[in-house]
Amino acid sequence: MKNMTLKQIAKAVNGKLFCDNSIDNNAKGVVMDNRLVQEGYVFVAICGNRVDGHTFVNDTIEKGALGAIVEKEGDYIGPYILVDSTKDALRTLATYYREQLQIPIIGVIGSVGKTSTKEMIASVLSEKYKVLKTKGNYNNSIGLPLTILSITEEHQAAVVEMGVSEFGEMEILGEIAKPDIVVFTNIGQCHLENFKTRDGILKEKTRVLDYLNNNATVVVNNDDDKLSTIDEKRIPRDAQIVTYSCKDDNKSMYQAYDIRNMGLEGMKAKVRGEVSAEITIPLPGIHNVSNAMCAIAVANALGESVESIIEGIKKVATIAGRSNFIKVNGVTIIDDCYNANPASVRAGLGILGMSTGRKIAILGDMGELGDDELNLHRELSESVLDNKIDMLFTVGELSKSIVDDLNGNQIEAKSFVGDDGKERLLDYVIPKIEKGDTILVKASHFMNFPFIVDKIKEALE
Repeated sequence: MKNMTLKQIAKAVNGKLFCDNSIDNNAKGVVMDNRLVQEGYVFVAICGNRVDGHTFVNDTIEKGALGAIVEKEGDYIGPYILVDSTKDALRTLATYYREQLQIPIIGVIGSVGKTSTKEMIASVLSEKYKVLKTKGNYNNSIGLPLTILSITEEHQAAVVEMGVSEFGEMEILGEIAKPDIVVFTNIGQCHLENFKTRDGILKEKTRVLDYLNNNATVVVNNDDDKLSTIDEKRIPRDAQIVTYSCKDDNKSMYQAYDIRNMGLEGMKAKVRGEVSAEITIPLPGIHNVSNAMCAIAVANALGESVESIIEGIKKVATIAGRSNFIKVNGVTIIDDCYNANPASVRAGLGILGMSTGRKIAILGDMGELGDDELNLHRELSESVLDNKIDMLFTVGELSKSIVDDLNGNQIEAKSFVGDDGKERLLDYVIPKIEKGDTILVKASHFMNFPFIVDKIKEALE
């Protein structure tokens, strides 16, 4: 954060300031987690479902916080700003702060792979710019404002994820971020419990088009059947659409061709259109070629050279929970258990299918899929067979349907249900693991599959 005093913050959020002589000090940042408070930061006291941030206000002041934003009066030992709603104040402050920024904001939107796309874009732009990028799951109506407010004077560009799970959320995110460049990666089967159909998802995600900054660029994956329906009539007059593709159709402005699979070592491809180049991507899967094409489109729109774009793609790395490769004593674990939906599970199985040696998939339930959730799980059996997976083990009532559908096929498949499902799976699977195996671990976040990754690592070390 830069050039924001408590007095200015109070004015921006229409709050009442109670303070001492620190009124003219600039805030260094804004957090809502008391454990992340540093000297000079402003703490926002959020009333959560389990924890009330107001109970930590004095603790943050003692740690050196410049002040706090609160919605409850109390016996606070330091400066504070009283507002009607701290959540609304956080969003209002981020909206105000964003309007002061002169750096390009790139918004990443999609049902699957927002994080991997963000990482690819940030890696490429980092060859030229000092880049801020979304950390962790800070991509919703609380996380996005905190991300925007973490931009400082040193940053020259920001790549932010914009995630929605129900109607009305993109209006909030769009108003805060006002992207200079917005990226649409795909429209998948996510949060169908609320959106009902992919058309509903498309409608909500494209609402960001009503909140673009002036002269914005809209980057669209032309390979997605829903996104390819976006045309110039849907975007502001001063914005332009830029398209990319991994198909040999010659219709997109950035097109990958001669795509070569190097297994778990990554992908190679040639690029034509607005940029001509040959790229090496150190991550496996055709979806990472698509991510690279997206990053090329963004970087070229910002005037980055072809040479630095190529170099940035070479340097992209995986992160924990997102197709992260962990090698332990001759065994490769694909840690992809941050979250899951049908498209991302298929992508994960596709990566597993590229491996040599035995291919073992450990899958868990996927959440928020609506009335058709059982069929959406069961249909994954086709991808298991297509990728020649040797063993499949599942945890959860819904993912059991994958195993049931594989009954009669020549593949070892076993399901584990109940509260102790993960523990029983581990007891069964760990003794079967051999050197040379590759193990995919994937499920929705609520299944807590990092527990499985950690236990397998411990057993192999």
